Amino acid sequence: MSVDTADEEIVDAELVEDGELVPVDEPGGRPLVDQHTVLLPGEHIPTSDDPGTTYTERDLYVSEETAQAIQEAEEEGSPQRRTAMGLFEAWCAEQGRVAKPCTTATYTEYGRHLMSRKLKVTTIRHYMSLIRTSMPPGKKPDNSLFLLRLTQYRKKNKRALRRKEAFPITLPYLLPMMEKAEADDRPIGWRDSAMLAFGYRFLGRSVEDVDLDLEDLTILDDMVVVCLAEDKTHKGEEQTIYLHDREDLRLVFRMRRWVGYLAEQGIITGPVFREVKRNGTVASSETRAKTATKRGDYLRPQTVNERVKLWFHKAGLKTDGRPVSSHSLRAGGATDLGMNGATDEELEEAGRWKKGSRIPRERYVRPAKDTSKDPFKKVPMHEPQAKTQR
Repeated sequence: MSVDTADEEIVDAELVEDGELVPVDEPGGRPLVDQHTVLLPGEHIPTSDDPGTTYTERDLYVSEETAQAIQEAEEEGSPQRRTAMGLFEAWCAEQGRVAKPCTTATYTEYGRHLMSRKLKVTTIRHYMSLIRTSMPPGKKPDNSLFLLRLTQYRKKNKRALRRKEAFPITLPYLLPMMEKAEADDRPIGWRDSAMLAFGYRFLGRSVEDVDLDLEDLTILDDMVVVCLAEDKTHKGEEQTIYLHDREDLRLVFRMRRWVGYLAEQGIITGPVFREVKRNGTVASSETRAKTATKRGDYLRPQTVNERVKLWFHKAGLKTDGRPVSSHSLRAGGATDLGMNGATDEELEEAGRWKKGSRIPRERYVRPAKDTSKDPFKKVPMHEPQAKTQR
């Protein structure tokens, strides 16, 4: 039967007598699938009316101890992650946006903000990755729009692709720095010269140097043995590293002098490199707790950076324009090795780079060799002819 409505809408229906309505089967349960669902051949699509496991509150909540451990882990994080999130949160506060968890729009807009500052592509990508992984599980923003914009930024800003390489502190630079640090024969100079010698020979990242404990070191007459729980490349993989001494570096002497000074003050466990106060004593844990709430007795990686710059300047040294930083020690050791015939495998092992990594060869060795190359040396010197007398 067709009924014409005022709006000329046509409705098809069938008239039935009272009591003749036929019950309609209820629709099946709602499918429970998302982009992560994987079904094996023969499995049916799960729905909301499927019998399943019933969870109680006990299955969902963690204990107070576990909650505290999770919170401490989130607050501690890595220095780089804290820096990235700190800058992001400050920007969100200025913009009136929610920082955590942030929306995809906020994430994309912050990426554009970093690009407007003409930062390096690698810096922008690294910071944005740290921010995204800092979000709660299941609430990470979509980064596809940001990556699309970054591709355009890379094409239009060629300078943004250049890496800022640290000036390599090779032995000719390192030795006068250590001598200058030791000139006044003060404990802080003993610490710094040991830190410089160790950083060069260990080829460590500054955070690895300052995170080492006295229990991780065994100082022998001809070497320092380091037990490294893990590093950036070897997560959860313990390593034993043998740092053989050299007459010019005097690593054993410098490390023994500093470690012996710690022992005189009753310090035989905990961080190797510590704060030294103006009076020459090592800062106590109580003192550090007031000023270093996050690192405690451990020095900040930035401290290594500051001391390297200080002694480079004090020694009256000059760079080729590249900046001096704590990474200069790692770069210097790698450069010295590469310039003196070390194989790729030896470089990788010494600096604990990933197997097959091109970084040591391309960043430290090749640039140093390229500067020494001059194809015009093959051209004989031109001697101007004497002017003919008239």
